[in-house]
Amino acid sequence: MSFCISLPNSRITPPTSPIPPKSSAGASNMAANSLRVAAAQMTSIIDLAANFATCSRLVKEAAASGAKLICFPESFSFIGAKDGDSLKIAEPLEGPVMQQYCSLARESGIWLSLGGFQEKGSDDEHLFNTHVVVDDGGNIRITYRKIHLFDVDTPGGRSYKESIITEAGKNVVAVDSPVGRLGLTVCYDLRFPEIYQLLRFQHEAQILLVPSAFTKVTGQAHWEILLRARAIETQCYVIAAAQAGKHNDKRESHGETLIIDPWGTVVGRLPDTLSTGITIADIDFSLIDSVRAKMPIAKHRKPVEFWKSASL
Repeated sequence: MSFCISLPNSRITPPTSPIPPKSSAGASNMAANSLRVAAAQMTSIIDLAANFATCSRLVKEAAASGAKLICFPESFSFIGAKDGDSLKIAEPLEGPVMQQYCSLARESGIWLSLGGFQEKGSDDEHLFNTHVVVDDGGNIRITYRKIHLFDVDTPGGRSYKESIITEAGKNVVAVDSPVGRLGLTVCYDLRFPEIYQLLRFQHEAQILLVPSAFTKVTGQAHWEILLRARAIETQCYVIAAAQAGKHNDKRESHGETLIIDPWGTVVGRLPDTLSTGITIADIDFSLIDSVRAKMPIAKHRKPVEFWKSASL
């Protein structure tokens, strides 16, 4: 079941189900085995207060729809106009910006996936790109520091060197939540399937979170196909909250927030890939179990030792 809400003029499309129920009893059983999630799309700017106001509106929309979790894109709280802006506003997780979002979660009674946040690094010259999961009591449940940093020359576009001010994380993390076991990543991690394999097969993730700010060029070419591939090869739901549109004169994001099921079907998508709003879908645990039982890749996959010794 999925539908979409867009701001400022909220719009809800009729709920649809990726697998039509065979009977009223079947529909009731699906409802009992599913929980609602939301994925946000927004255009963050240099104004912390304006970004928080946008997030607050989207949280209220998600909570009103019955969602237990809302996922925000990378750099949800701030996108600078020039190099170095993010470093200037970076702060510890105990600082006022993150604590404001913790209060929002507590007041709204909903879990928040916030990634990535500009967390103060080990010195004044660095920060961490940190994915933070906050529970409905306003408590930080877990954090993930982005491992793969975006040092890339985009085709026909600008060059990025995230590693100049960003320290890479070292740990793969997952956490239990009311909507299932969440595997945390951030944006450029999407191009490295190993982390998603670890989240599924070692950390037992059911839902993979991919908060992102994909560039317009790379997003048009690869965004949806990579997300669907990660869902298919891990048999997990994928929730990919995206930055969208022009943030300033130098930076533009692809948009296209998506929720994808374990079969690789898109079950949540905003009708306008650049609008501010949320898309909503139900996490169907029976679908996860069915896909994994009928195609048991967890049993069929080879251990690392096999590939070390195999003749390729």
